[in-house]
Amino acid sequence: MTIAGIGAVTGYGWGRETLWEGLLSGKPAARLFPGYGPERDRNGWVARVPEGGDPDLPESRYIRAIMGASREAVADATERGWRPGRTVGLLHAIVLGNVSEWRDFYTVDGGKRRSRDYLRLLPSTPVAMLMNEFGFHGPAMSATAACSSANVALITAQLWLAHGIADDVLVVATDLSAIPEMVQPFVALGAAVDDTDPLDACRPFQEGSRGFGFGEASVGFMVTRDADRPYAAMLGGGMSNDGYHVVSVDSSHEQIFDCVRRALASADVRPEEVAYLNTHGSGTAQCDAAETALLADLFDDRPQVVAIKPLAGHCQAASAGVELAAAALGYERGLLVSAPIVAPAHPRLVDGVRQGYDGITVKTALGMGGHNSAVVLGPIG
Repeated sequence: MTIAGIGAVTGYGWGRETLWEGLLSGKPAARLFPGYGPERDRNGWVARVPEGGDPDLPESRYIRAIMGASREAVADATERGWRPGRTVGLLHAIVLGNVSEWRDFYTVDGGKRRSRDYLRLLPSTPVAMLMNEFGFHGPAMSATAACSSANVALITAQLWLAHGIADDVLVVATDLSAIPEMVQPFVALGAAVDDTDPLDACRPFQEGSRGFGFGEASVGFMVTRDADRPYAAMLGGGMSNDGYHVVSVDSSHEQIFDCVRRALASADVRPEEVAYLNTHGSGTAQCDAAETALLADLFDDRPQVVAIKPLAGHCQAASAGVELAAAALGYERGLLVSAPIVAPAHPRLVDGVRQGYDGITVKTALGMGGHNSAVVLGPIG
C-alpha cells in the first residue's frame, strides 16, 4: 500500500506545508489560551487548530478541519497522478469527536438546536459529507483505539485493499479536544502538562520530562495499492492490547513487543533492517520506559529515535497521523524531522532536523487502555 496524497490541519495552521514548515522551525505549535488550570483561572499551553477553512461550510472547526484535511489529501493525490478506482472507501480515526460543540450544545444551547445544527455534532455527518462530495461509494466507517486510532485506521485500510474490499481508501484522523474541560483531567492524572512551554515539559527520552502537551489535528491520507508519485510505502502493521489497565501500561511490555513483532512479520522486515523508530514519544515515564525497552531489547539500540510530540503536541486520535505525515513528507524531501534536544537524552534520539532519510521506519502508538499499534513504512524505490 502506498500513501498517494496528504492533507493536514494542525496547531501550526491549515495545510500540510504549514505543518512541515512548523516542524522544520523546531518551535512548538502550542500557544497560550485562557481558561485552563483547575480553577479555569490562568492561561494554558495547547496546540489548538486555529479558526479557518472553507467559509461556506458550517461554522465548526471540527467539520472544517476534517473537510480541509481530506480535500487537500484528495487534491494532492490527484495532482500526483492518482485516479480513483471503482470502490473508494473512507476510514475516520476518532476518539471523542466534536467535543467543544457538544459542550456548547448542553451549556450554551440548553440541549436544543435546529435539526441541521444538531446534525453537525454527529460523527457520521462529516463522513457522509465527504462521501457525497467526492462521489465515493465504498465502505465508510470510524476507527477508534484511543491514541492508536490513526495507526489502526491505516492498518484497516491496508486490510481493505489486500482483500479487495476497496480499491482506494481515504484515511482521516481527527481530534479537536484541547479544551479546558478535556485537558484538566489529563493534567490531574499526571499525563499532560499545560502550565509551561512544551519543550520545557515534554521531553521524550530526555531528563526532566513531565508528560505531554495537548494538541489538535486532522490529517488525511489517500492510500492505494499503487500510484505514480507516492510519498511512501506502508509495508505492514500490527495491533494488540495489554488487557491490563484502563490507564497504565503493563510493565512487562509483553504485548507492545508482540505488536511490533507482528508488524515486522507482516512487512517481512527483520529488526536489524529498521533504521528509524518513530516513537509514540509522549514524554510520560511509562511510555518512555516501554519504548526504551523496545529499542534496546528488540532493536538492539540500532535505530535512530524520532519524537515529534514536543512540537505538534499530543493530538490524541490524530497523533500518529501527524507523525506519519511528517515521516512520509520527510521521505520525499530527504529530511528526518524530530524535536530539538533540550536536556541529557538517549544517545539515539535525533536532535532536530537531519539531512538524509531513506531507511525503514517503525511508527509506534501506545493508546490509553493498552491499545498498542505499529506501522512499518519504507521509502519508494
